Amino acid sequence: MRFDGRKNDQVRPVKITRNYTKYAEGSVFIEVGETKVLCNASVEDKVPPFLKGTGEGWITCEYNMLPRSTQTRKSRDISKLKIDGRTMEIQRLIGRALRSVVDLKAIGEKTIWIDCDVIQADGGTRTTSITGAFIALVDAINKIHKKEPFEVYPIRNFVTAVSVGIVNNEKILDLCYEEDSHAKVDMNVIMTDEGEFVEIQGTGEESPFSREELNELLALAEKGIKQMLNAQKDSLKMDSLWIGTGEGK
Repeated sequence: MRFDGRKNDQVRPVKITRNYTKYAEGSVFIEVGETKVLCNASVEDKVPPFLKGTGEGWITCEYNMLPRSTQTRKSRDISKLKIDGRTMEIQRLIGRALRSVVDLKAIGEKTIWIDCDVIQADGGTRTTSITGAFIALVDAINKIHKKEPFEVYPIRNFVTAVSVGIVNNEKILDLCYEEDSHAKVDMNVIMTDEGEFVEIQGTGEESPFSREELNELLALAEKGIKQMLNAQKDSLKMDSLWIGTGEGK
């Protein structure tokens, strides 16, 4: 048994609350175990300068951990007048993950901002953010689509993410903080519902790991991805029917 009583191939309980805030086009509060993240999607009718005149849209992310989302207070980035390296890495990761399953040309010259604010951190904040941000993105896209249907529906696939690792020589899925802090190997895996990889981040924290261990961890991640995809689909229900169809007007 693990720290919280789960089996090695079991993700933490997932709770997804849609339409969590009033003003955002898409808003999701997602809880994975004790990790809690607010994901908002906002639509702007403009694009960054490098995309002006191309007819192509953009999806970008800002990620933040609130001061008491952690065991000791984390200073706000604004107090240091710069974004720390970890924050920058994670928000770029979330943006890449979402763009990988969206036809940006189909969006037109719009920018969709994804804001992921960690309310409480207990491991897996980046994977939880990706899982929740995708649902917020779907809600934002659907709000546009219902008012003025896209020529081609932009979202091609589901995308979600999980962590895997080796702790006490056991390969485990969806690490909480206690497990993550003692992991020999720590890995984040992002995949689509077609079983394709978007990104793999793997680190030997204490020592190198073998190809065999890598293969076993990826197989375990695939099990977790299926569990997270089911949570996304259960949350979206009928609002996911357009995904992957390409259907528009």
